[in-house]
Amino acid sequence: MKPIRVLLVDNHRLIRAGLRSLLESMEAVQVIAEASNGREAINLAKTHRPDIVLMDVAMPEMNGLEATAQIVKAFPNTHVMILSMHANEEYVMQALQAGAMGYVLKDAGVGELELALKSISGGEAYLSPSVSKHVILDYVRRTGGESSASGQLTPRQREILQLLVKGRSAKEIAAQLVISIKTVETHRSQIMERLNIHDVAGLVRYAIRTGLATADE
Repeated sequence: MKPIRVLLVDNHRLIRAGLRSLLESMEAVQVIAEASNGREAINLAKTHRPDIVLMDVAMPEMNGLEATAQIVKAFPNTHVMILSMHANEEYVMQALQAGAMGYVLKDAGVGELELALKSISGGEAYLSPSVSKHVILDYVRRTGGESSASGQLTPRQREILQLLVKGRSAKEIAAQLVISIKTVETHRSQIMERLNIHDVAGLVRYAIRTGLATADE
């Protein structure tokens, strides 16, 4: 049987080491590379073309949701499975909207993780059973109608939002993303308008709640 080629993405080295050991104990799984943030994940996905990217959400440089959206768009044969500690609706919704085919909680058992990998490699979506039924129903309802406010943000706006909540100034963001300060300020205004949040503290709370940032960043 051809092994499932997996790219591991998590910004914590010890977690990656534990996951690699766990995955390599599975007969049909091969870990081909590791990344510590979303940008590295995209570059490694381009180089190795893995079958599955096992993706964390809150990471520096680029979060897992933005990386997921870019990988899914650029490499249709590569599937993304989110591995997260969060089971709330907003996390799951954003992962599905970004194009993830799976969402597994970090407290899942080894058997569930292996089942999820096999399901996704076979082209079937997988959500942890502990992800409540109403989350799935809500996803179906939303995708059939209007998207959530967070789903209306463009990839660039999500990237700028993540930098804003880290305390970066418009000048620093402009330099990092190689865009003008005026463009950053325009995006910031649009983000606040679309999310109906008009202060940085509110944006920080939103970003932590939705997984774009962690409380210790």
